[in-house]
Amino acid sequence: MALLEVTDLRKYFKTPKGNLHAVDDVSFKIEEGKTLGVVGESGCGKSTTGRAVLRLLEPTAGKVVFDGQDVTALDKEALRQMRRKMQIVFQDPYSSINPRMSVSEIIAEPMKLHKMYATKAEVDAHTQELMKTVGLAERLTNSYPHELDGGRRQRIGIARALALDPKFIVCDEPVSALDVSIQAQILNLLQELQEQRGLTYIFITHDLSVVNYFSDDIAVMYLGRLIEKAPSEKLFANPSHPYTQALLSAIPLPKLGNKRERIILKGEITSPIEPKPMCRFAPRCIHAKDICFKEEPKMKEIAPGHEVMCHLF
Repeated sequence: MALLEVTDLRKYFKTPKGNLHAVDDVSFKIEEGKTLGVVGESGCGKSTTGRAVLRLLEPTAGKVVFDGQDVTALDKEALRQMRRKMQIVFQDPYSSINPRMSVSEIIAEPMKLHKMYATKAEVDAHTQELMKTVGLAERLTNSYPHELDGGRRQRIGIARALALDPKFIVCDEPVSALDVSIQAQILNLLQELQEQRGLTYIFITHDLSVVNYFSDDIAVMYLGRLIEKAPSEKLFANPSHPYTQALLSAIPLPKLGNKRERIILKGEITSPIEPKPMCRFAPRCIHAKDICFKEEPKMKEIAPGHEVMCHLF
């Protein structure tokens, strides 16, 4: 049974020229203990999808069922209680934490807000336990964010997300602002936590090498639409949507002498403001046909668990 089921999720933003379709009819499921990687170029709606799932942004339409409960129908108090099960790790490890609070205060804050423990001693003990879990030395207890590097700041964000013992975490590009060596440490930490605590992740990134390493399933987004979804191995072995093929062709090969044919995308990006009923990738697609400019394709299953939104199928 799926822990999270998202159906026809939409998030529109009003602009002077009309509604900007940031997320449009996105649907997916995630089984407990699994990771769904969400990839795509900047502005495709990845982060907006993650935040709409958590109701950090109110969805325009659609349904989000988490652990048997419809998150979109919860009132303020019920949503506050649901926050204990659903958390987020933000992209920027500095702007997402309060610079005026010490490391221990930042991690303890969620526990105090939700009154998880009766005494300060219990909160302090759990804070120290969380610091140890994410690899923060005890000597950093009273340090402030500006005194730490990006990797340690992101560990603070992870510890804060774990403070309420959640079942599900949205990782919104948690390593994109970090050095490569630190990225590997944070990814390994997230994997260890998933194994130890049975966590379920949405892992948002634009780095396909990272998402292949980290995810069970991968969803590819383009201009608010989910255009391809498949198990990680299948997607990399048989990328089917022309946009996915172009993305994968951009991954550098680690061996000298090995060459991969690059697919260079040309043409104008379709406006996300009141988009016309057509394939949004058509103006940049080398395989585009007349129907692609007249009718929006529907998601089709081309193999077990492998879905594509394209008129070629």
